[in-house]
Amino acid sequence: MLAKLHDTPFNDPSWIYEIKWDGYRAIAEVGKKETRLYSRNGLSFGEDYPLVYDELKKIKKQVVLDGEIVALDENGKPSFQLIQQYAQGGEVPIVYYVFDCLSIKGKSIEDKPLSERKKMLKALLPASDVIKYCDHIEEQGKEFFAAVKKQGLEGMIAKRADSVYTEGSRSGDWLKVKNIMTEEAVIAGYTAPAGSRKYFGALVLGQYNKGKLVYIGHTGTGFTNAILKDVYRQLQPLKVTDSPFDAKVPVNGAVTWVKPQLVCNLKFTEITQEGHRRHPVFMGLRIDKPAAEVHEEVRDTDTKTETTEKMEPDKTINGKKLAFTHLDKIFWPDEGYTKGDVIDYYNAMYPHIIKYMKDRPESLMRTPNGINDKGFFHKDAGLAGPAWLKSVPLYSESANKDINYIICNDKQTLLYLANLGCIEMNPWNSRLKNLDKPDYLVMDIDPSEKNTFEQVVDTALVIKEILDRAGAASFPKTSGATGIHVYVPLGGKYTYDQAKEFAHAIAVLAQEQLPDFTSLERSLSKRGKSNIYIDFLQNRKGQTLACAYSLRPKPGATVSTPLEWKEVKSGLHPTDFNIKNIMKRLDKKGDLFSGVLLKGIDMMKCLKKLDA
Repeated sequence: MLAKLHDTPFNDPSWIYEIKWDGYRAIAEVGKKETRLYSRNGLSFGEDYPLVYDELKKIKKQVVLDGEIVALDENGKPSFQLIQQYAQGGEVPIVYYVFDCLSIKGKSIEDKPLSERKKMLKALLPASDVIKYCDHIEEQGKEFFAAVKKQGLEGMIAKRADSVYTEGSRSGDWLKVKNIMTEEAVIAGYTAPAGSRKYFGALVLGQYNKGKLVYIGHTGTGFTNAILKDVYRQLQPLKVTDSPFDAKVPVNGAVTWVKPQLVCNLKFTEITQEGHRRHPVFMGLRIDKPAAEVHEEVRDTDTKTETTEKMEPDKTINGKKLAFTHLDKIFWPDEGYTKGDVIDYYNAMYPHIIKYMKDRPESLMRTPNGINDKGFFHKDAGLAGPAWLKSVPLYSESANKDINYIICNDKQTLLYLANLGCIEMNPWNSRLKNLDKPDYLVMDIDPSEKNTFEQVVDTALVIKEILDRAGAASFPKTSGATGIHVYVPLGGKYTYDQAKEFAHAIAVLAQEQLPDFTSLERSLSKRGKSNIYIDFLQNRKGQTLACAYSLRPKPGATVSTPLEWKEVKSGLHPTDFNIKNIMKRLDKKGDLFSGVLLKGIDMMKCLKKLDA
């Protein structure tokens, strides 16, 4: 039975929580005549771990056990790297932590609740320094995870206490919450060594996606001389002429390609927008998993759990110190939500929102006195921020000077912005490497005072119909206020002027179909209070809208929320999505907005279809 990846810890009385061990998953069969110890794919561990194998023979009952073989460091903590040393004959303590029992006296107990199976398991295991019962705590997942983090352990496993054991299933009944980002990767090649280094410089890594090997990064760290030599030796018989990747790999220098057969463990800090692992560290080769089974981890999308971790006044994130101020300050007087709630929200939302903020200049909308205060825009980072805060100087024609725009590429910066009173996040449509060419265009459906939200929905659906006719993909989201935003991916292929002109053409066609309550007149005084403004001018350099998953300083603590088009219908309202329920929606539906960052439309083909 396997676990799905879950982003954050949670408390729940119907769940138990265990340490996530960093070793080899192993099944033990103790019989009357024979004892077996093997990996998930049937690889025998009996000769590799004789201490565990011999200790299993001391169990008097006929049982099938599930657990993890772990190597311990001098502090008693699991270390996957030490397993490599053990395999090479090193003196390393080895323990088999057993967390489940599948059969007793030849009779399966897999259909019994987990809590009952663990009681039976604990009763049958003899006292041993080699085979140990994997204990757990109940209900207090957040507190347990905090202890896991303090100890520097890899993470925790959350399991429904009443769950049955389903072999070969990656069930939402078992969830892994990681403190340290780790996963498996396939070795596809290596680069030449530089300087005094021997054997190779870096390993080129991939994972399988729909049968194709996809590049995820390369690593040159985590190696001793002995490991370099051993890995190099194992790669030599696998050398091939052609790359196993379909696409070109962004690696500097020549690569020696190999058959994608060896699997390794990686430790890394995050996954970039392109799917690459940032700061990957080699943790050792895996002998228990075929390369074809190495995929990106399956995330849990069904479990409805609380996800918000409360921030303390002083917090160190990725080695950067932050001082959070006035956490109890009320930002939403009617609902009672505080500044601390905003910071907690962005802490939990970080994995989802960061892909839409990374490498983009931020126009800071600050509301430090809560939603009843008008607030102000703040673009220049100035000199008051911490030394680690990244910014970029960009010339502003309106200000006739360079403005230092903050760049939000990590959690500490996102929370720093939240602490400034940025309830709302407003990134540019383009990124630093291509600032003059946006990744998408936006149709901003902006109602006036007397428009209904039903009319906003009708306008959005007409825009979708026009874009469908053009063959252009489109992705809607609520503004979090009174409107709807419709995004069209451009892939950074067109200038802002080209994006604006295409958006103008769509707006004209939409307004022609809805002349009674839409307008292209920007001035409210001229268009009146009964006309929706189809705003195509948001597609200008430096113009910004609330980011996907951004909070809004509006009543109800609403969130700008990506939608499925089938949800854009009568009865929809922006207040449906807010600070309290958005995480459960994400758990259920996943990120509906990622398509805006994929390959863009062919604008000329779209225009030809509209002219036909």
